[in-house]
Amino acid sequence: MPLSLKEIKKPVQADLEAFQKHFRQSMKSNVRLLDTITYYIVQGKGKQIRPLFVFLCAKLFGEINDSSHDAASFIEILHTATLVHDDVVDDSSKRRGLFSINALWKNKVAVLVGDFLYAKGFLLALENEQFKLIKIVSTAIKEIIEGEVLQLDKARRLDIDEEVYFEIIRQKTASLIAAACAAGASTTSDDPEVVEKMRLFGENIGIAFQIKDDLFDYGEDDIGKPTGIDIKEKKMTLPLIHVLKNSDRSTKRWIINTVKRHNNNKKKVRALVEFVKEKGGLTYAQEALDRYHKMAIDILHTLQPSPARDSIENLVHFVISRTK
Repeated sequence: MPLSLKEIKKPVQADLEAFQKHFRQSMKSNVRLLDTITYYIVQGKGKQIRPLFVFLCAKLFGEINDSSHDAASFIEILHTATLVHDDVVDDSSKRRGLFSINALWKNKVAVLVGDFLYAKGFLLALENEQFKLIKIVSTAIKEIIEGEVLQLDKARRLDIDEEVYFEIIRQKTASLIAAACAAGASTTSDDPEVVEKMRLFGENIGIAFQIKDDLFDYGEDDIGKPTGIDIKEKKMTLPLIHVLKNSDRSTKRWIINTVKRHNNNKKKVRALVEFVKEKGGLTYAQEALDRYHKMAIDILHTLQPSPARDSIENLVHFVISRTK
């Protein structure tokens, strides 16, 4: 039976508790509105999986230190900034059941808040001369933006094939988890090969994580989430891409037409969801998820056994088997 997140956190529990204070402090501002908004953001934070990856990856190679805490805060600030900007780009009004920043304070303020968070993250690293951390995070930011723009460009024509899909999710989702793992390792190891190994580990987990998200859209678990949200938003995910690739010309026209012109028609979206299930789209995506999961675990198993390695392996299983 998989361990709970509480049990997984045990080797770094004290560090996570200290992180909460460090993270709140690092987001403070003298401008009342900014301080109000950042306080609102902190109150609505989720499981904080990425700081947990930072600390566990640091623990794999030494003792967690001040640099590890800087890395965890920077990664979480960066993640928060990307979510604030994502909600503007996607015109989303909710985030984890709470109103988004753009819903409460409008787009202009939300964009500025995201920019403020990026600046705070870089200042945190610069003030403590964390130059390796700045390089890791800057690379991740570049990739996240490239992935977003590539997805927007391709979404207009719905010409996302499997190769493009994997490049988009590698950049958009996996790059930040990869950065968290590399950043953590870099605070306790000076070996570039070790840092790169953990970056690749995180990238594989990030890709598997996103495929899991794709599967949620088809209700493969009883999670109470409405199906077809990705289709409604004209997002080409792996199950749909696979079925589209293996369909005849007339079926392809029907699929593309449904996504392009009938994506708000619940009955037609439901018919497409069921068709993707029947044609093996979910099985294909699950097999891909399992491959990336295995590649990540294989990397992890090249390291010496330790409580930290056990915890990070359990964390991987937790994020891959999650039900929401």
